[in-house]
Amino acid sequence: MFKKILFATSATPVCDHAARVAFDMAQRYDSHISVFHVMGIPTRGYSQVVLDVKTGEKVDLDDDYMDWVKEEVKTYYSKQIEKVKKYDIDTVVGIPYREILRAIRKLKPDLVIMGGSTGDEEESVYKKGIAGSTLQKVAKSSNCPMLVVNRPAASFWGGLSKVVFGTDFSKASDAAFNFALKLVKALDCELHIFHALDISSIHLGRALTQDEIESKIRESLRQIRGKYINKIKDSSSCSFDVWEGIPYVEIVKYAREKYADLIVMAHHTRKMDPEDTRLGSNIEQVIVRAGCPVISINK
Repeated sequence: MFKKILFATSATPVCDHAARVAFDMAQRYDSHISVFHVMGIPTRGYSQVVLDVKTGEKVDLDDDYMDWVKEEVKTYYSKQIEKVKKYDIDTVVGIPYREILRAIRKLKPDLVIMGGSTGDEEESVYKKGIAGSTLQKVAKSSNCPMLVVNRPAASFWGGLSKVVFGTDFSKASDAAFNFALKLVKALDCELHIFHALDISSIHLGRALTQDEIESKIRESLRQIRGKYINKIKDSSSCSFDVWEGIPYVEIVKYAREKYADLIVMAHHTRKMDPEDTRLGSNIEQVIVRAGCPVISINK
């Protein structure tokens, strides 16, 4: 299913968790993995002076420097590279999210893998609570699924057995479900469909009674049966649940309870100005908090 993987990395420890997943997948599924690194940002126009994204220093761009950076990336991932059969390393200069999107259009990968943030983990408390801006911009425009690994996971793609699909019944969630269904069929694993009834906003300032909450839960369960279960031929490997609460909290708790290896969600579910779209707040918080990788589906 994943014959071509694009691993976008800063080649720093903050991407190590994503690297482990990316190379493990490439080894397990005999995939071709493209290791992609944006080495620096031009200081102005077509200047040969670039701002190194790792050191923050200005450097003169020439062939020797570019070869040195590529060799540094290869050395950094030398142990992982030894375990895969097909790989390439590409280093470019530019604005990170633009170059990653350009690489996606060129390579047409089946999956893009990124870490949650490429900034310094100690640089800002705020950065720890949100997904990185490069990630947000790539997720907004990427035309292929994107796997985000923000934290060390108890189980990576080795022996994937349980997938949680989070839905809010939107059209965007339908696209995410189609991907999740294709994934579990290809890898022969369990699918757990989950909807979190958001009781923090739907009551518009009025506390819902328990009868109202349970009525909405029953309605959500009927929607799951009507929308998704009929599309699953072997229902014995599928389960579905609805919990009430704060959506991203409940999704993370549900995935933990199910010992999920992966969470699949839509990138966003509201109609927005394409220029203003960022990751929906729920998936952003799930990425930051989940103990397993999260796949964002945009289109």
